[in-house]
Amino acid sequence: MTQLEDERETRPIAHCESAAIDRAIGALTAAFGNRVVTSRAVREQHGHTTTWIANEPPDAVVFPQCTEDVQQIVRICAAHGVPVIPFGVGTSLEGQINAPRGGVSIDVRDMNQVLAVHAEDLDCVVQPGVTRKQLNEYLRDQGLFFPLDPGADASLGGMAATRASGTNAVRYGTMKDCVLALKAVLANGEVLSTGGRAKKSSAGYDLARLFIGSEGTLGVITELTLKLHGIPEAIASGVCPFPSVEAACNAVIMTIQTGLPVARIELLDEVQVKAANAYSKLSLPEVPVLFVEFHGTEAEVAEQSERFGEIAAEFNGGPFDWATRPEDRTRLWQARHDAYWAACALRPGSKVFVSDVCVPISRLAECIVATQRDLAESRLVSPIVGHVGDGNFHLCLLIDMDDPGEVSRGEALLGRLVERALAMDGTCTGEHGVGQGKMKYLDHELGPAAVDAMRAVKQALDPQGIMNPGKIVACP
Repeated sequence: MTQLEDERETRPIAHCESAAIDRAIGALTAAFGNRVVTSRAVREQHGHTTTWIANEPPDAVVFPQCTEDVQQIVRICAAHGVPVIPFGVGTSLEGQINAPRGGVSIDVRDMNQVLAVHAEDLDCVVQPGVTRKQLNEYLRDQGLFFPLDPGADASLGGMAATRASGTNAVRYGTMKDCVLALKAVLANGEVLSTGGRAKKSSAGYDLARLFIGSEGTLGVITELTLKLHGIPEAIASGVCPFPSVEAACNAVIMTIQTGLPVARIELLDEVQVKAANAYSKLSLPEVPVLFVEFHGTEAEVAEQSERFGEIAAEFNGGPFDWATRPEDRTRLWQARHDAYWAACALRPGSKVFVSDVCVPISRLAECIVATQRDLAESRLVSPIVGHVGDGNFHLCLLIDMDDPGEVSRGEALLGRLVERALAMDGTCTGEHGVGQGKMKYLDHELGPAAVDAMRAVKQALDPQGIMNPGKIVACP
């Protein structure tokens, strides 16, 4: 028995028939040569290991270079009934890139071209493997930028597939707001185009929004038309300490309700601040803090920063120290983006499990305080960070995987976190997506009728069930 056959024997759910896999891999190899990889190490890199879910690697990985390559890959897989799993850079957090039935991972790393920039219209066309940092480096000389920043240097195709957002979402929205149109290869190998570059349209169903957040279950995104923005004349960033999480959240609520055009407003609780100080060599007061950023003219950001300082003072926060020098701002936000690695260093030897929820901002303080209380009662450690301008926060739960009791308490706590958010009219996932990890919560959050509608769309576009099966909704 080969290594691959042995793995198939031990998979927990039904794997695609091995003979069909072998035939598909043979056809793909004939078509793409050494761009088809079956080594165990590469396959395991294309499974998911950052959740509770075990790594479930695909049977092969293929590296297309254009839409036509993706069409050919999908047609070969469809002919043999073999699953297809799109892969960007692997930063998703809910098992989206696992292959529970085996199959072929389509890694779009070589589809990394910026195809067009229309500076006068503030839009661009990119392949899905372009990352957000790559795009912004390309755009910088034209005075433009793409605003969404989920922290990781994610691929734009992956960001669209998971409906990502991040630190700038409070001002610029999420991927559903930033994608004008896209192209996707459907399960039958046909290319679907969802629109053009017009800023608005009322021509039929909004298919672009249907594919944004579909996590590869409806098709493989091969091209994106994105909205861009001019680089602001001035940017001011700063840190503001607060006596409690509740005080910080109430300052956020007032900031939003008064219409102050904040670009980013991020919460770090006292545990995360301690971790950031140690990892990023900062000297922040180890209390809850808000990282805040404003965009505009020099006069505007100065006025906005001063006004925020006044709001913070109303909740016993401050002083609000802000800076406009790029090197100071970069160091500050790098510490925020390094929150995951800082959390890892807080308890060496533990595994970090990241989960997020989102609630109306009026319930944000209540939800975070209740979660902190739950952590203390469960004898668990988890820094909390949040894109609190839109009510979204994240746990970085540190678990000793050799302690079954701790593992059990951690799993239970994450379940209660979701239940708490749903009870507050929130969502089980603000920006991480559903994947495998949060499928079980959709009936509760959306209702059976909505989930049945999703399943009907899935079955209509993917009758064989080959497009990233086992994610979002269960299909026969």
